[in-house]
Amino acid sequence: MLVPDSAILRVLRLLEASPALTQREMAREMGVSLGKANYCLRALLNKGFVKAQNFRRSTHKRGYVYLLTPEGVAAKAALTRDFLALKLEEYDALKIEIERLKREAEIEVQKT
Repeated sequence: MLVPDSAILRVLRLLEASPALTQREMAREMGVSLGKANYCLRALLNKGFVKAQNFRRSTHKRGYVYLLTPEGVAAKAALTRDFLALKLEEYDALKIEIERLKREAEIEVQKT
């Protein structure tokens, strides 16, 4: 199972803002299951975009902080650019569709 770029970007943004998030908190913020949050985080750890650092001598998950690596920061920037370009395309297409619907509605009103 591949992790979608939108999920990767969401996790990177969350961890950049709050490195001490637990996986449970991350899942809640993302609106996904704990398993999916864990899967996304493991994918980012495996890619080298995030590193886990134990900031307390603790065996509990709350003892870890997830830090973006330089590669993670670069990936976040690239994903943000790509995501923005996609959303701008969608926005432009939506504006065209709205104008078309307005014209159709005006024609229907004129018929009545």
